[in-house]
Amino acid sequence: MNTTPVVSPVPPMVSRACSLFLRSPAKAAERLAAGSRTAVYRVAVHDGPRVIVKLYSHTARRNALTEATAIRAVSAAVPVPRVLGYGTTSSAGATALITSDLGLDTLGSAVRSGSVPRSQALRDLGTLLGRMHEAPVPDTVHHSLVVESIASLGRRCPPAVLDRLAPALSVITSAPHDGESAVWCHGDPHLENVVLAGARQTRHLVDFTDAAPGRREADLAHALVMTDAHSQWDRHALLGAYPYALSDAHLSAWTAFLMVRCWAHACPGNERTIWSARLADLSRRTPHLFRPDAGHSPAPHARRRAR
Repeated sequence: MNTTPVVSPVPPMVSRACSLFLRSPAKAAERLAAGSRTAVYRVAVHDGPRVIVKLYSHTARRNALTEATAIRAVSAAVPVPRVLGYGTTSSAGATALITSDLGLDTLGSAVRSGSVPRSQALRDLGTLLGRMHEAPVPDTVHHSLVVESIASLGRRCPPAVLDRLAPALSVITSAPHDGESAVWCHGDPHLENVVLAGARQTRHLVDFTDAAPGRREADLAHALVMTDAHSQWDRHALLGAYPYALSDAHLSAWTAFLMVRCWAHACPGNERTIWSARLADLSRRTPHLFRPDAGHSPAPHARRRAR
């Protein structure tokens, strides 16, 4: 998703969302991010403080309704934006979510400026995920979420790459997926999705687009992959701050799966090259999670496509 702020006239769907759910017209909008199915705006309204408006296209698998449900489900356990309104905005099924505006200071920007050490930022992220995973989950959690994730990857990966990942997939699919083992997973935990707000710079988790019940190891693996925290020191900082026991086997398997998924979704060029290098390094460090005799290594395959 493109995250370069863009100031533009207020888009009609932003105006409609504010009128529908805030009963107040929008007077200015700054686009913060845009993807194929979502767009995020920082909006000034006539009556009240700035808000964040997130638009979902009608083709989005998860939408404003599922994101609002996740935010409310974890709000008692971890600091999050306040949900101000959400719902359907078009006859085709487009949706919008409006939340409080916490500002634009993230843990990522704090690390880049030097105001927060990287090790501390990783500890903060591990602590937040531990708190989020305390939130109660629905009584019934279906195995289909895992199957759906694997099927989605299969649609984007060459068969040889997915075949090489078979050992990791075997570990993932053999794990129990029931209410007792499930937690609310953020789905995209990284330093840019932690906003620092208030006089005490309280850490808030934001962007719950992909939040859903699942295994805690999946969320921690996602954090390791998205923050590139694979060194001994980085892993210790993030995982050492997490208060619950983890299965090393499941954590490693999910790390391999999510690394391949990031590689598969990376844009050709520099981004694909970066993920190819990370994937090659992971396959060297955890060869038991990759089948060595089935097709070519995904990393060389990725480099050929990036040219």
